[in-house]
Order: sequence, then C-alpha cells, then structure tokens
Amino acid sequence: MALELQAVSRVVKGQMHIHPTTLTLEKGTMNVLLGPTLSGKTSLMRLMAGLDAPTSGRLMWHGQDVTGVRVQDRKVAMVYQQFINYPGLTVYENIASPLRLMGKDKAAIDRAVRETAEMLKLTPMLDRKPLELSGGQQQRCALARALVKGAGLVLLDEPLANLDYKLREELRAEIPRIFEESGAIFVYATTEPEEALLLGGNTATLWEGRVTQFGPTPQVYRQPADATTARVFSDPPMNFVPCKKQGNRVTFGGHAHAPADGTFAALPDGRYTAGFRANHLHLNTHSGHALEFRCTLGVSEITGSETFLHLTHGSDRWVGLVHGVHDLQAGSEVSLWLDPTHVYLFDADGRLAAPAAYAAAA
Repeated sequence: MALELQAVSRVVKGQMHIHPTTLTLEKGTMNVLLGPTLSGKTSLMRLMAGLDAPTSGRLMWHGQDVTGVRVQDRKVAMVYQQFINYPGLTVYENIASPLRLMGKDKAAIDRAVRETAEMLKLTPMLDRKPLELSGGQQQRCALARALVKGAGLVLLDEPLANLDYKLREELRAEIPRIFEESGAIFVYATTEPEEALLLGGNTATLWEGRVTQFGPTPQVYRQPADATTARVFSDPPMNFVPCKKQGNRVTFGGHAHAPADGTFAALPDGRYTAGFRANHLHLNTHSGHALEFRCTLGVSEITGSETFLHLTHGSDRWVGLVHGVHDLQAGSEVSLWLDPTHVYLFDADGRLAAPAAYAAAA
C-alpha cells in the first residue's frame, strides 16, 4: 500500500504554489514535511488529502488513480494546529462521531473508541468534555478522532505548534509510538528541524513550493543534496562562507586554512561555498586543526545553558550556538573556532560537492 504523487503541481491565480513533485510514501512510514512558513507544506498536504485538485499530475492510492476522488470518499484523516473538537460532546462522543457518520453499529463503535482511547492514554477522560482537558489532552482527543476511522493516510499539519513547551515535548515523544501502533502512512508538517529528527522516518525538505530532497531523516540531515536543503534542515539556518580549494589546501573566508584531505581531497581546484551549523562554532579550540575566524559580535542571547551569538564575518552574517553562559560585549571582536570535519562544500550551483567528514563517516 502506498500513496504516490506523480509530477503533481498546484497553480493558484497564475502563481506556482507547488512545483511538479514526485513522491512515494509507503504503508507504515512516518514522513515529515520540513520547511519554513509558506514553503508549501500545507498546500502539499491538501493535495494528498484531496481537499485541492492538482493543476497537473496524478495521485495514486493502492495503484488506483484517486486524483479526482472527493476527500469524503478517501480513507484520509487530518489534524490541524487548532484543537478541533466538539465542545458540547464528551471525549467518548467526540471520538465516536466519525464512526456514527459511517453508520457503524453500537458495539463496533464502542470497541473502536475504547481501543483508540487506550492507545492515546485518554481512557480516564472519556466522560469529560474537551474544555475540561489540558491542551495536550485536547490535541490527543482530536488525534483519536482522526485515527479511530482506520484511515490509511493520517496528515498532521503542525499539530503541536499551539501547545506550550512541556506539552509539545510530551506529545512529540508519544507520536512515534502512536504511529507504530496504527500502521497508517503518517505525514507530519513542521517548521522545526529538531522535531523532524525526533520523529525520524523520512523527511522531505521544502523551499518555495519545491521538494528539495526526500529520504531517511538522518541521511537528509547529514548529507543535504544542496545548500537550500542544508539551510532548511538547520536551526539556526546553516552558516556560509566563500572558500577556495587549491592543491592540497582549502582557504575559508580569505585567511583560514585547512588541509585538502578527507572528503575535500578529490575535489577539483576552484571556488566553493562552505557551510557549517551554528552548534559547530566554539569559543575555544578543541583541535590543533581547527579553523579560527575573527568575527564582530552583534548581540548575544543567553537561553540558560547555551548562548546564541549573532556575528558578522566580512560580508557574511552568522549565528553561533555555544555551550554555557557567556556575557560578551556587543560590538566586540571575538575568535570562533571550527573543526573542518564539520564543514560541507557546495559548488557554484549550490549542489553538495563534499559532505562534512563526520557525516560521510556516519
């Protein structure tokens, strides 16, 4: 069982919302749509659900063309950011409501409701109404109503975005378990790279209506196909600096040098763009081969156990994420150190030319 998108696109009022996209989502897989706001995540989900018709291309379900099939006639469930529950009904009645619409008998409804409630740890709350629940419990109720139908495709559109931190963490930990027990195809939209890594499965990165890469989540994270994917799958976004490979040496930003060994060794001489993630910058060197960059500090943000540094290096703006609390003066010059094994190189077209050595060895 699979959902196939075959060169599916969506044009609205002459504007391309989704560029031609080909994806295959297999039964029993978790698939994350990762991208910033307005990258096309919701638009792509609406095409999958049948809420919108594609401008071109086809959607196949179990090998059958369902491009023109109404959403009501598909086994699809969707959960949104907002808690969409019936406030006047109990949790039991909320979960049972889609089964009643399907004409199921009373015994079948009761069995399905109780099994789904148990899966989502809602059994003690079945007699309560949604407004008597916490935010996380309300979202679990909405998820239960989606799952109880036995839908083969479950679409989750940033379902935790409106919850506070504690509730988000609670449900993030539970969703993979729920997914494994249901056996459906799950599609989960998020703006947060950390969430994609926690959920695992496969990830499709989106940028301006294009799927830039799709594959196992750790692989997409460690070996982004291009600079756009690397930017999307980094929080804060990946830092970049121009570099040049000549002979047995790579020069970064005009003055920092590293040997052209490891993944850099086979590269032709020429100009590239180096990329590295914020957490790989350090205020102290931990390696004799580390690259030193002199930067100007714009502002520092202390989060508790970590400090974000907003930096200027030449004409480039970077963000560093360093461990510990560092009270640094805005406008001061600071040295940042970077292990070259954490550096990716991209060619003039933005394609990955050399993965970071640590990622290539993983």
